[in-house]
Amino acid sequence: MNDRLLDFAIRYGFLILLIGLIVYFSLAAPGFFGPLSAAFVLQSVAITGILALGVTCTLVVGGFDLSIGAVATSALMLSAYSMVILEHPAPVAVALCLAMGALVGFINGLLIVKFRVPDLLATLGMMFLLIGLQRIPTQGNSIATGMMLPDGSVAEGTFSAAFLWLGRHRFDVVIDRLLPMPVVIFVAIAVLIWLFLGFTRHGRLMYAIGSNARAAALVGTPVNRYKIAAYMISGVTASIGGILLAARLGRGDIASGNNLLLDSVAAALIGFAVLGVARPNAFGTAIGALFVGILLQGMTMMNAPYYTQDFVKGAVLVAALVFTFYLSSRRTGTGH
Repeated sequence: MNDRLLDFAIRYGFLILLIGLIVYFSLAAPGFFGPLSAAFVLQSVAITGILALGVTCTLVVGGFDLSIGAVATSALMLSAYSMVILEHPAPVAVALCLAMGALVGFINGLLIVKFRVPDLLATLGMMFLLIGLQRIPTQGNSIATGMMLPDGSVAEGTFSAAFLWLGRHRFDVVIDRLLPMPVVIFVAIAVLIWLFLGFTRHGRLMYAIGSNARAAALVGTPVNRYKIAAYMISGVTASIGGILLAARLGRGDIASGNNLLLDSVAAALIGFAVLGVARPNAFGTAIGALFVGILLQGMTMMNAPYYTQDFVKGAVLVAALVFTFYLSSRRTGTGH
């Protein structure tokens, strides 16, 4: 009987916690359980979740990407610079951002697999490099139409309507215009990565690399290529997140992505606890992002001080991981 309860707690404990959180905020914060609040939650979840899915791919191969937040803000600034200052059309700006993300991921991968730099150090160095690089063209200023440039000229370009549509359009679903476009993109990316990791040969090989890279190499798996590919996926998804953030804001706000790294990492790691899988997975990451969004929206609607939010996120993350891995080790110890 105890073993059954343990298995049930490991598999469904986090989902029960998520449901309990929704019920609690619905009772404690008037208006939380409503369509407008749901739209805000989904809007906040989308960009965080997209970045977290990229992190998940690096976790699958036994790595970790700390540069995702900097890649996202670099994409935000690059798209704004491209359209407002260089006056490029939206497709060119999007293509530049995606290429930048893929390039950053490729460089991260090379540093890790060819130059043997530990993944945390390689991506941390890339994070600082990008944070500095994105500020140089405008001398640390945000980018907006009509801004004064360092050479004394005025930026005359604008964000195109097609680009802003990516971040601001809402679809009619049951109640008018409450499904933001970024949510649709997030769900599409989540489904693609879930299918890729869980149902393709390449995904299974990536999990094998994360479990035992040496054993995977001995059976002929091109370990280095898969690791580089994982970091390139992470870079591209981070760029997509930055593009959507720029499209939502309509300006290149230099400080708008400050919390993206922590929230995305929290979502990816909380995903370990979903359904008790105790490993990185796309479905768990999506649920983790939803959990973080609900937690922050609920605390905001209850007028919780902003400085308590990181503490609560950290406490929930630690509790979820301890719960998952401690109970999993007990289950292993009992012979399951």
